[in-house]
Order: sequence, then C-alpha cells, then structure tokens
Amino acid sequence: MELGIGMFGDLAFDQATGKYRDAGVKIREILDQVKLMDEVGIDVFAMGEHHRPDYAVSSPEMVLAAAASITKNIKLASGVTVLSSSEPVKVYEDFSTLDLISDGRAEIFVGRGSFIESFPLYGYSLNDYEELFDEKLELLLKINSEENVTWSGKLRAPMQNQTVYPRAKNDGKLSIWRAVGGTPQSVLSAAKLGMPLVVAIIGGMPVQFKNLVEFYKQEYQKAGYDMDKMQIAIHSHTFVSDDQAVVDGYFNNYKSQMDRIGATRGWAPYTKMQYDGGRGREGALFIGNAAEVADKIAYMKEIFGITRFIGHMDIGDPAHDIMMKSIELFGEKVKPVIQNL
Repeated sequence: MELGIGMFGDLAFDQATGKYRDAGVKIREILDQVKLMDEVGIDVFAMGEHHRPDYAVSSPEMVLAAAASITKNIKLASGVTVLSSSEPVKVYEDFSTLDLISDGRAEIFVGRGSFIESFPLYGYSLNDYEELFDEKLELLLKINSEENVTWSGKLRAPMQNQTVYPRAKNDGKLSIWRAVGGTPQSVLSAAKLGMPLVVAIIGGMPVQFKNLVEFYKQEYQKAGYDMDKMQIAIHSHTFVSDDQAVVDGYFNNYKSQMDRIGATRGWAPYTKMQYDGGRGREGALFIGNAAEVADKIAYMKEIFGITRFIGHMDIGDPAHDIMMKSIELFGEKVKPVIQNL
C-alpha cells in the first residue's frame, strides 16, 4: 500500500494587511516539503490546481517539474488536473515532459474539480460541464494509448492521424487516475474505462463510501479488467503531530479555510465539535498523533481494500516548520505501520 501527500498551496490571509501570504514564498516552501517527502520515503506527491487568490498554485505541472529536479523516487501527480477546462493535448505534453524529467515518475489525476473558476477564465461554458469532461477524457486516453491519433468530438476541432510529442517513458503511457467526489456515474465511468480510482473523502464518515467503492470493484470486474491490477486510493484531510497542543491549534488553520470556502457555498461556520468529531475513528479527518493517524489509515484499508492513501496536508496554510514535522512523522512513524499491513 502506497502513502502519499497532497496539497493545494493554501495561502493564509493576514487580517492586519488585508492580503494573502506571498505565493512565491509558499511555492518555495512546498518544494522544500516535497524534498523532505522524498527523503522520508513518501510514495506520491499530488499538487492541486486552483485559480483563486487563496491558493498559490494554478499550474501544478510547473511545481511538479521543479520538484522532479530535487527528488529521486517520489511519484509526482496532479491532484487534480481540471480536465474540463484543460486542453488534452497540452495536458499530455506537459506530463509526458515531466515523466521524462523525472525518469518515469509522472501521474495525472483527472477530475472536474470542486471549484469552477477555471471555466470562465479559459472561456468555457458551464452549460457544457458534463460533456466537456467526457469528451476531453476520451481524447486524453486516446493520446495516452495510441501513437497516431484520429479523433473527433463536438466541442473541439478533430485530430487526423496526428502524434503528440514527446512520448512518456512507458511506451508513451502515463498513469492516469480518475478522481471523484462520490458521484456514482463518475465511479461507473472510471470502472468501465479501467482507470485507477481516487475517492475524495473530506466529510461525514468514510464508511458511507463503502457501497460506492464496492460498486467500482463490481463494475471494474464486469468490464473484464484484471482485478490484480485494480488500484483504489482515498484522498482525505490529514495532519500529524505528536504534540497535542499543535493538533488543537491546527483547528484555527482548518476553520479559517473551511469558513472561507463555506462563505461562498452557504455553509455554517465550522465548529470545534465538527473538528473533534471528524478526528474520531469513524470521522473523515486524519488529524492527530502518528499512532492515531496510522491506525485510522489501517482502518481504511480494512474497509475499502485501498492500495493508496493520500493525506491532504496543507489546509489553512500551517507554518512551514509545523508542516515539515508533520511530513517527517508521516514518513518515519506512519508509513512503517502501513507497510506492514
């Protein structure tokens, strides 16, 4: 079972200055953190894509390419590439280039994303929300699997016997995962295409997703794919500290980001009761000391049979030194437990 860390590049808001923290400083901190992940044996790093003032990274490919030059073993993934508002040819080109730079460590997580700011930014209509993703996924998978591409759709110009360069290391094939938030139709699509699945579980109780994961397994097998090659990941909010005061203090970071997002979505203010409840064994927050987090990840493997867990670790922009310690504990104390499952 692989252990990974995901980030969005959250930027803290300074009430005194009325500004978000400097994005350049944050990105350089992320690179230091990825270097440490590689050193402590974390298997995967996933970098998200956002186009908002409260996140530092709009181009995961650029950050991942920089990370490739300072790491040796860690897999480098987008988490996620908002494919609906991206150009599939460029996505493949960027990640195949990353694959060559990193000597075969690039992966793509594709999804619709939970934010929609990229649609008007890149000139796409939300009326085409579903069709854009389906059509672009079809093209990206075709580019990934075929040397010469002939393809046509409704929302993009056709391709006629064209090849996209450069080709990735593994006979031109990148590892492309389908990231979902819990929609059965998305899970069904991933299973029928034989795609590895990433399920974002960021609220409620993870066990509520068990039927969804079982549905994926059934449809994957029904579609004729090799069950031994099936890959399932969970991506959940995570933070590790063996200092209870730090864990309690992290509530302020977490609440600040949840309330900022919630203000635009009609959510009630986030409470300490929610935080503590989420941290319990049945909750969706993997926040606590190393033993607690390891035990909870082991529980996820027991429930779902996952092959990968990705801890989303920078919500609310914790201080760099606290992030570094969380990563260190994740690699040195949590991972050994998971490896022995």
